Order: sequence, then C-alpha cells, then structure tokens
Amino acid sequence: MSEFQTINSISQLHGLLGLGPPMHPLVSVITKDQRRSDKELDSVKYIFNLYIIAQKSGESGSFGYGRHSYDFQNGTLVFTSPGQVVNNQQLVTQASQRAAWVLLFHPDLLRKSALSTTIEAYSFFSYQAREALPISQEEGAILQTLHQQIQQEYSRPCDDYTSKLLSSTIELLLDYCARYFDRQFARRSPYHQDTLSQFETFLKTYFASDQLSKRGLPTVQYCAQELGMAPNYLGDILKKETGQNAQYHIHALLLEKAKTLLISSSLPISQVAYALGFEYPQHFSKLFKQKTGVNPSAYRNAS
Repeated sequence: MSEFQTINSISQLHGLLGLGPPMHPLVSVITKDQRRSDKELDSVKYIFNLYIIAQKSGESGSFGYGRHSYDFQNGTLVFTSPGQVVNNQQLVTQASQRAAWVLLFHPDLLRKSALSTTIEAYSFFSYQAREALPISQEEGAILQTLHQQIQQEYSRPCDDYTSKLLSSTIELLLDYCARYFDRQFARRSPYHQDTLSQFETFLKTYFASDQLSKRGLPTVQYCAQELGMAPNYLGDILKKETGQNAQYHIHALLLEKAKTLLISSSLPISQVAYALGFEYPQHFSKLFKQKTGVNPSAYRNAS
C-alpha cells in the first residue's frame, strides 16, 4: 500500500531531492543544472504544503489534448497548490532534468502581501496534470526572466523589501500565466464547445433520470468528475464560453424543471422540492425566489 509523506517546508523538499539547504526558507527556484537525487522514492505519495510551478522542457511539437492537438514550442507549465497529493513519478518528473525550472514558495511568504487574499483567484493551481499550460518560446523567455529575478532577489541579504519584492514578482509571474491560459482557452475554443455540449448533455440526462431525487442537485465537483476534469477547469471553460459559471448552468436547468413541475402538476410545493432533490422544501423556495423574484406558490398561481 502506498504511504503518504507530508512536505511542509522548502528545506524538506530540498533534502528529498538531494539538494543543499535553500538560500531562503520560504522560496526557491530549482533549475535543470542543479544536482538531483538518484535515490529510489518507492511508492510514496507526497502531500505538499507548498505552491509549486514547474516548466517541463520539451522540443517543439504538438500538445495532445483529448481528441485534439495544439502546437507549442517550449514545453508546458504544471501547477500544484498546498494540500494536493503528488505521486513519486510526478515528483520526479517535475524536479528532474526534464524540468527547465521549478518554482517553490511557501504560503507564509505571502501572509503580509495582497497576494495572500487573491491567490485563490488563480484557479489553474487546481487543474489536473493533463490540463497543463503549453507555452511558446517567447512566453517561456518572459517566465524565465521572472524566475531569475526571484532567484536574484532571494540570493541577496534580506531587508525590509525582500518579502514584498518576492511576492510581487511571483504575482507578476502568475498574471502572465493567467494571460497565457486565456490565450490557450481562445485557441481551444472548438474543443471547449465540445466540453460545453458534453456538460449540457450530462446535466439534461441527470435531470431526466431519478438521480435528482435520489442524489440531490449535482455539485460542480461531481459534474467535473463525471466529465474527467478538474472543477476549476470546467468552471473556467464555461465562464469563457458562456460568461456564466458551472453553478449558474446547474441552477438554470433546475429552475426550468421546477417551473415545469409547478405548472404541469398539482403536487404540493414540498413534493416538488423533494422531487428536485431538496431535503428541506424551504431551501427550494428560497432558491426559487432568489433566482426568479417570486416564491413557487406565486409563480404557480400567476401561470
């Protein structure tokens, strides 16, 4: 059975990879020319309480994604946030010679910065590995400049500006990554239309079956799992393609089914709520009024 090991610090990860002590306790950049550990990592799975950004180097070619492929020139970026489980093969891949660079930073680095409250907005930290970001040579050069600035900053003696400059440079790097993901979404729009269609078909099938009354309203996480992708990635696709998040689409279909039941049947409001998967009818009434401006009884009487 696989064991789990928690990595709580930059120093701990450096030791795991056979590197010397980090120059800064809360941030480090590992480049491909640094020595790596050759020790066997067995079947251990790691839980990182760190943020990790790794650029996997690669030759020019195409990036396979679903049934489609996309051109890239300078490899891909993979993101890991605190609490995620990474197996030993993924760890070796991210921190091996195949990685052009790996940026590690601890959440404590951000505590006193604005980034501590906005980093959750960078939803790509929760994407799956196959939802990595392919980057061009020009984009790779920009990110390389930024991670070199981070290295240069933590290599200097610390002063009152060190943490601020490190966190602001990391934030700038993340903003560039967000821009590149937007570019990727635009290029992959035909594929994302397929995803949108699959999502709509899944919801319609779910709402037409007895799953609604048995399991309740499907969560975004459940929908994403059934479609084989990360919840944040599904949400970002829908936001780009429709302007609305996944929860909006789920509620929209729920309301259509609720309106049909209210008009076409004489079921009590409570029975309508149960049929729609609500454990408590008052929760259904509250959601219905919130979305339509009237309660279920008023809607039925007016129709």
